[in-house]
Amino acid sequence: MAKKAVIRVGGKQYVVREKETLLVDLLPEGTKELKTDALLVIDGDTTTVGTPTVKGVTVTAKVAEPLVKGDKIRIIRYKAKKRVDTQTGHRQKYSKIEIAAIK
Repeated sequence: MAKKAVIRVGGKQYVVREKETLLVDLLPEGTKELKTDALLVIDGDTTTVGTPTVKGVTVTAKVAEPLVKGDKIRIIRYKAKKRVDTQTGHRQKYSKIEIAAIK
């Protein structure tokens, strides 16, 4: 069974394993590699919970794509019989990272 870890990136927590890709909130421009401490490690049947991080365990990730745009969301505000209707849109920006190692 593969080793899993819980990491914090951009104020959010993710459960990751090696060679996995995931979308995180947009990272600062020029970021090539990401090193973070593990909050929790699952290795087979043993689970290690950090206080607040697990000592000696770091997770390294490389940035696969620095900018990925999410789906467009349409926001509609409408009030019946009041001639009030506005439409706005939003498109979240993400970075795609690949987990290189959990050491």
